[in-house]
Amino acid sequence: MDSTSLSFTKMQGAGNDFILFDNRTLKLTDKKIATLAPQLSHRKFGIGSDGLIALEFDDTQQADLVMRYKNPDGSDAGMCGNGARCFAAYAVTLGSPKKFTFRVHDQIYKASVKKKSVVIHFPLTTKVLEKEIDGNHVLDVYTNTEHVVCPVQTTFLENETALIHEGRYFRNHDHFKPKGTNVNFISGIDNSQVCLQTYERGVEDLTLACGTGAIASGLAWHHLQEAGEGNFSYTIKVRGGAVKTHFNFNSEDKTYSQIKLEGPAVFVFEGDYYL
Repeated sequence: MDSTSLSFTKMQGAGNDFILFDNRTLKLTDKKIATLAPQLSHRKFGIGSDGLIALEFDDTQQADLVMRYKNPDGSDAGMCGNGARCFAAYAVTLGSPKKFTFRVHDQIYKASVKKKSVVIHFPLTTKVLEKEIDGNHVLDVYTNTEHVVCPVQTTFLENETALIHEGRYFRNHDHFKPKGTNVNFISGIDNSQVCLQTYERGVEDLTLACGTGAIASGLAWHHLQEAGEGNFSYTIKVRGGAVKTHFNFNSEDKTYSQIKLEGPAVFVFEGDYYL
């Protein structure tokens, strides 16, 4: 690569697509990456993606690598689960072992890259909180980024115009300021399967999948069913495919822990973007 181009890899996880690049020798600043994100992510004038991911060494030596993630508008995301799976598979192609740790902000995650899927272990203990927002019953679930979950009828999941309208309403609601929130609309299929559509903050639209939203939706579905204590695995069906979330529920303090996200990480193409 020369100074006028950026070598990148395009990947997708259940339809959530990302641009990844190795920043270990480039050493682009956080500000520069934030500036590049809207250009690269633009679907008409750039490569097109739901986010930009830079792979870096961890200078603090807390983890093997750092995942620096920017939304298409250049803003920071708390965590991106589908992006993390793509990051893990990408790291292995650059010489990383199939099991390693990586840092996102101040949180350390574990990655396990398998033949047909990638598992991300979340350093997270969380709760499902019931809230009333302007007469609407929603579930607030923090999964190292902000999410609300709205149970809806299956037919409503097909009305994307209405989903965008409702998603924008909750995402920008005063209750969730200043950060705003991601908004998940779910409809249960059975005890351990849920259909999901997510309105993503930073993308400001529906996406084909959202990993942290899938986790939030799985925990919310467990909560709504009052499914009790133990270890659980839920399949979350999204427009771009399906992912799994694994977790433990402690009925005594109503906390969810040992949270994992499992799903595909697919290489789409490589190229050079002319800066």
